[in-house]
Amino acid sequence: MTESSRSGGRRPLAVFDLDNTLAGTAHRQRFLERRPRDWDAFFAAAPHDPPLAPGVALARAEAGECEVVYLTGRPERCRRDTLDWLAAHGLPEGTVHMRRDGDRRPARRTKLEILRRLARTRDVRVLVDDDELVCADARGAGFTVVHADWAAGSGELRDAQERQGRT
Repeated sequence: MTESSRSGGRRPLAVFDLDNTLAGTAHRQRFLERRPRDWDAFFAAAPHDPPLAPGVALARAEAGECEVVYLTGRPERCRRDTLDWLAAHGLPEGTVHMRRDGDRRPARRTKLEILRRLARTRDVRVLVDDDELVCADARGAGFTVVHADWAAGSGELRDAQERQGRT
């Protein structure tokens, strides 16, 4: 199947992660550093995330040629807050793919599954994500990847993404 027949003439997709790609999570990391981790407070603080200028600029630039899609490990119960945050910060409109509530698989598995599903009918031009493991697996599957390295990394968030399947 050629690229144009797969996409049905529609614009290619630019796929963006949220946490530490478009939204700064440093102010809510403290909820993951305590034991037990306070997931409700971690996600409740997400509406107060500051936008990350490099990621926001890239999403706006990609929207000129691509349809923007958001792919996050946030659970579905955070959808309203997530949509409100995207709108409040002037990010391009786009479909938001979220983790099902209760899905604890590693982010690299859930995100790659969705990327592959998107690629069956559309040209995925780029994935932009901060998670090195997600980026490596997506590259290995043939996707073009931009590693969003503009936010300070967090061992607690990495553990949440990969070992606990939480974000």
